[in-house]
Amino acid sequence: MKFPHQYWKRVASDTLRSSRTCTNSLMKLDTMTVHLKMFALPFRKVDKFRRVYKHFITHDSSQASSNVLEHLKNRSLLQISGKETSNFLQGLITNDMKHIEEGASNLYTLFLNIKGRVLYDVIVYKSQEDNVFYIECDSQAVDPLQKHLKMYRVRRKIDIENIGDKLNVWTLFNATSYLNNTDTGKSRQKLEGIIFPCGTLDNKSSKVIDNVMIYEDPRLSDLGIRILAESNLENNDIKKNLNSDMLITDNALSYKALRYKLGIPEGVNDLPPGQPLPLEVNCDYLHGVNFHKGCYIGQELTARTYHTGVVRKRLMPLLFDEVPIQPISYDDKIVDESGNVVGKFRGNEKEYGLGLMRIKESLKAKSLSVLGMKLKISAPSWWPQELQNQTASASRE
Repeated sequence: MKFPHQYWKRVASDTLRSSRTCTNSLMKLDTMTVHLKMFALPFRKVDKFRRVYKHFITHDSSQASSNVLEHLKNRSLLQISGKETSNFLQGLITNDMKHIEEGASNLYTLFLNIKGRVLYDVIVYKSQEDNVFYIECDSQAVDPLQKHLKMYRVRRKIDIENIGDKLNVWTLFNATSYLNNTDTGKSRQKLEGIIFPCGTLDNKSSKVIDNVMIYEDPRLSDLGIRILAESNLENNDIKKNLNSDMLITDNALSYKALRYKLGIPEGVNDLPPGQPLPLEVNCDYLHGVNFHKGCYIGQELTARTYHTGVVRKRLMPLLFDEVPIQPISYDDKIVDESGNVVGKFRGNEKEYGLGLMRIKESLKAKSLSVLGMKLKISAPSWWPQELQNQTASASRE
């Protein structure tokens, strides 16, 4: 049987993309490993024989003053356990549980509805116990997600428990390097939102220090580390388990501002259940979708979009010229200098915002605004290298 020329062209294109993506992922993995090593020492790690041993690592004190430790009060946890848990989750999420089976400590993924729309964005963590996983989600979504899981559990011997009152979610990140990114270069590439099968970083680094579990954020190294700690532990208790030479500031960039600065959505306010599409919220760029795994709920639309090859709208970071003085609603229109709608507003924290933008049109615009307020837009630095368009300056004349 002979295949048409277009078939082989498509195969060659996919192979090239996968090769480039693997290279980018390996580079990011190295960065993330170093990033985690900056934060916690000494730590106790449990090996496959359940033996605990100590390991010491060095710390780069040159970046210590900009570290931020924050309790994520809007995030909660479910514990799901049972021998069939991994296979059960495999049929419900966009990512591949085989990464965890092969040694990854956590992964970022989405739950979709049958129409292929995003219901919940989560991080799945591997516990130190066999066949036990933690699922981090928005606190507003923890009850609906628990019901969603129980609905599909059927007769499987799987326990699903809300443990938000037992474990808290913390984050530790370095804020300084994100404050001075003001590149407003005029040159732009013609590429739009090409889809890359990023898969996962296959991060295998995690640390257990008494009753504190430390993981690298599976999405981006810029997001620092995730900490799961018993609910009775306070800020100072967490700090005791971190590098003693580390200086942590309380008056720096907040985690929400950091996310918006980077262009990262999280939770039901950024991703209202049943509305967003996975690739428009950069799930592929954040290592949250696997295009080669078996069937899962909502796969059809995502797979069809992938084979089409282009996403013309994606979430992108916004930067206001001044902190907005009036409230901006979800879905408010972002317009160019001609009054054409090129995007929709999603949220903001002070001068940093997030918008669902038409990539080509918004980057070509001479000025952008929402409700008369000037803003700038840029393609995130963590997008695949082929899409590194320069920041498009935007203002209202």
